[in-house]
Amino acid sequence: MSFTDAEIEYLTSQRLGRLASVAPSGAPQNNPVAFTYNPATGTIDIGGHNLTSSRKFRNIKADPRVAFVVDDLASTNPWKARGVEIRGHAEALVDVEPPHPYFGSAMIRIRPRRIITWGIDDAPMAGRDVEP
Repeated sequence: MSFTDAEIEYLTSQRLGRLASVAPSGAPQNNPVAFTYNPATGTIDIGGHNLTSSRKFRNIKADPRVAFVVDDLASTNPWKARGVEIRGHAEALVDVEPPHPYFGSAMIRIRPRRIITWGIDDAPMAGRDVEP
């Protein structure tokens, strides 16, 4: 399994993340996106309406390298940030069964290669490589 129980608990408590992809020109692109953790595949699934017409979908078809961040502030006094960064490869999928009514029939599926966490279970920032 790529994700720890604490990471899964955190990811399933959140609804929005930021997806960074690489345009064919080499320029980075970063977008807020809706996502879900898929326990059957151990992946992050990103969806939305008209996803196939988006730049991020086209970027991933050309270059599958992505970074995805989910973070928030658990507290501002004292300051306590927490989050998960997932670096990996994504697939641009079409004609899939949407996991939520607000997803269309297209999806971006991220397979983690590296996971970095901070503030989860009061642990310090830590990163690890995971099996593809």
